[in-house]
This record gives sequence, C-alpha cells and structure tokens, in this order.
Amino acid sequence: MFTGIIEEVGSIRELRIGSEGAEMTVACPRLAPAVRIGDSVAVNGVCLTATGVATDRFTCDISAETLRRTALGKARAGSRVNLERALEAGGRLGGHFVQGHVDDVGRFLARTPSGQGFEISFGYPGDLARYLVYKGSIAVDGISLTLSGLRQGDFTVSVIPHTLKETTLAALGPGDPVNLEVDILGKYFERYFQLGLFGNAGGARITADYLKDQGF
Repeated sequence: MFTGIIEEVGSIRELRIGSEGAEMTVACPRLAPAVRIGDSVAVNGVCLTATGVATDRFTCDISAETLRRTALGKARAGSRVNLERALEAGGRLGGHFVQGHVDDVGRFLARTPSGQGFEISFGYPGDLARYLVYKGSIAVDGISLTLSGLRQGDFTVSVIPHTLKETTLAALGPGDPVNLEVDILGKYFERYFQLGLFGNAGGARITADYLKDQGF
C-alpha cells in the first residue's frame, strides 16, 4: 500500500525487455540506501518488488502483463520515474490509499498556468468514468492528485509548484501515456452493490433509489 506522495524522481538506468517480461534498474541515490531486497516500490505508480539493491540503485522484474497494461511498456533507458516506498504501519497518510495496481493508461493533454501553480489535464478511458468524482482522489503515475475538473473523456488537476518540481509532471508532453489508478473505495462500493451486500436482515437494502430518497 502506498500514499501517492513521491519520495524521489529516479531514472531508468537499464531496461532489458524479453518475451516474458523485463528487468529494470532504477538509479535513485536518495532512496536506494533504504530499499531492501523484497521491498515493494511504486515506480510511476506500479507496485514492483526490488530483486537487487546497490548503493544508488535497485533492480526489479516486470511481468509481460504489467508491460501490456501500464505505461512502463513505453519506458526507455533514461526515462525519469516517480518513486515511493510502501507505507509503514503508523506512517503519515499524506495522500490517499494507493495500491500500485494500475487501472488503465491515460494521456497527458495540457498544462496551463493558474496562479502560482498549474492546471493539468489528462484524457482517460471511458470505462473509468464511473470511478471519477469531482474533488475525489486519483493517482497519476503514482502521484496522489485531486480532481478539480471533470468532463467526459478528460479530467483536470490543480498542481502547486512543489509538486511540479518534485515529480515527473513537468516533463510530460502532449500525448504522453500516464498510469491511472482510481480511488479503491469506489471500486469496493461498486462491487458491493453488484453483489447486493448492502442492507441487513431487518431493514431496507441500500440501493441507488434508497440513497436518493435519503437525500444523497
């Protein structure tokens, strides 16, 4: 489990892609000394396991499935990546709960100055629309962000200068792919409704109509 608060922007030192997946080495001089073999590290929002560690880098394996379903399939040696270690029990939850399980790949659309920060817009696949909520949370390349605008097919986030400086957001160009992970709470609610698990033995079952009647 992660929080979407980036600890360091590393760079891909090596990326060896084969028919069964890939092996990737990430240079990260600040983070590497704290990483141990077997640790989970979110790389651009993808939960990976450290299989080798050196003083300034770590190595991880990437399955063929992960390469197909995330933007890591488009990564190259030299690419900069957002890095975060797994949340420790008792640690501060500064962002939101992020699993590191990417739901789909979106696209960077535009970056517009807004006050001292920026409004950044991304395109998203249509099947994610039901999980996106105005002022709700989303992880973009592993960064915990809040939707400040939402339309069919694209959403906007407001970014302060610090976030732009400490992540890869400033380097994105039009059309660049980004990993998207929606808030896990929305997925659980959807599944509970699908299975009819809301309600109790002596009371009304909670349905969309019931919530509407109660003023939600």
